[in-house]
Amino acid sequence: MARQSSSNQEPPNDGDFSTTHQDRQRFDWADAYEELSAADKSSTLTVEELELLARAAMLLSRMPDSIEALARAYQVRVDAGETLAAVRNAFWAALQLFNAGDFGQGGGWVGRAHRLLEGSDESAGHAYLFAQDAFRQVVVEGDYVAGRDQAARAVALARRTGEADIVPMALNVQGRALLRLGQIREGMAVLDEAMMEVVGGSITAPAAGVVYCSVIDACDEAFDFRRAQEWTQALSTWCDEQSGMITFTGECLVRRAAIKQFKGEWQEALAEAELACQRLVIADTYAAGMGWYRLGELHRVQGDLDAADQAYRKSVELGDDPQPGLGLLRLAQGKGQAGVTAIQRALDETTEAWKRARLLPAIVDTALATGQVPTARTAADELGAIASDVDMPLLSAIANQAQGAVSLAEGDARKALTLLREAQRTWRDLGAPYEEARARVLMASCCRSIGDEDTANLEQEAARKVFAALGAAVDLRDIDGLTTAAPSHGLTAREMEVMTLLAAGHTNQEIATELFLAVKTIDRHVSNIFTKLGVSSRTAATAFAFKHGLVQAG
Repeated sequence: MARQSSSNQEPPNDGDFSTTHQDRQRFDWADAYEELSAADKSSTLTVEELELLARAAMLLSRMPDSIEALARAYQVRVDAGETLAAVRNAFWAALQLFNAGDFGQGGGWVGRAHRLLEGSDESAGHAYLFAQDAFRQVVVEGDYVAGRDQAARAVALARRTGEADIVPMALNVQGRALLRLGQIREGMAVLDEAMMEVVGGSITAPAAGVVYCSVIDACDEAFDFRRAQEWTQALSTWCDEQSGMITFTGECLVRRAAIKQFKGEWQEALAEAELACQRLVIADTYAAGMGWYRLGELHRVQGDLDAADQAYRKSVELGDDPQPGLGLLRLAQGKGQAGVTAIQRALDETTEAWKRARLLPAIVDTALATGQVPTARTAADELGAIASDVDMPLLSAIANQAQGAVSLAEGDARKALTLLREAQRTWRDLGAPYEEARARVLMASCCRSIGDEDTANLEQEAARKVFAALGAAVDLRDIDGLTTAAPSHGLTAREMEVMTLLAAGHTNQEIATELFLAVKTIDRHVSNIFTKLGVSSRTAATAFAFKHGLVQAG
């Protein structure tokens, strides 16, 4: 190359779109972009310089500049008869456009690459076409079987022809297709293979960034927290090596913020989420919506409900779906039915199990808070079935907690306690203090329901200390409300509802109709009420309730 960055040695260029791991560690992308952009105004860049400008622009999130440089380099390569290099340029132009949601122009670039190779024997260039076809089938068309097979074909050809970038990129598509087909273990194994290619250092900067972010997203989709944490740390280290880079760093910050929130490091998470939003807005990327959603989640659990509302609104403006966070915010604002309706709407529009699994826990929470136990039961049962299929500790804990909460509302405190204890242990193993504390609050209610006040108080106090340390204002408010509430004599919220109707003279059949429950369920609740109050008849239970303020006369 004729020119080089003022502070770093420019990487060698063989017509490929990027640089190797070794070169990336000593190259400044911002310097390269500024120098080559300036030179382009006063002289004619070589094709290698155009390709370097294109990749520097891509890594600085300047997509229009990258596409323009690639188009010029593409034509030079075509005119020189350098078909493989031209196909590579078309591939990277299409990939950037597809990621930006511009499927029309992206498809046009794919068409150009197809025409270049039309009628020729299978070659290295075809590996790029196979990978692009697989991406379209999986991401755009949802044809996971065809995408899986085409991605495998791309991997095999790329390995035979030495196209190092395509191997992990196609493995990534293949792994994600397997996840969507419900083959979780097989899919994660393929994604691990893709990451081994990345960390091996033989692929290029844009390819590495694409695979890092996509694999972490896949781990999140599969509820594989430990892998997501491991690869996010690796992505963070890799991003630090890319001097001047903007692309991929914002998404890395969002992922880190999510993990820090999960681990209870809320202030650090908030700082990283805010930085991600600033960086992503500057970069004008779709991932900015993810950053604002994460900010909304952090503000919501910390009790800054107005800031959470604004953050969720911003995420919607940027194309992200604010559910289930916005629905849970409505619940915290005392608008529980609005929360149920909003989350249920999102659930009704979702068919894929992994997406439904993100909404169902919030359906359980909001439905229980608004007294819709049958709705909560339906959601908890579906969540349990998905968790059984996925078989990941994180999703199992979520499902057990949901099932436990519903069982408690149905009056089966002992069953609920078993489920919640299992969830609490998993949260502890995963290092999730907030979720563990939420499980402890429910466990306290279970213990209180069966008459074990000492254990109930211990569990409740343990949860309160965690909420106070984290700054979980809404949870603190709720748990303090439990502490100051009038004595319930061990009755659950559902049993209190039954007691109120019983005291008003309703039969079990009438109570069942009023609460949308089976008569057998009401029979069990009434029996539990008699046992807890130490009475043997409806008349005695009613008298006890009025005497001790469980229900109000008149």
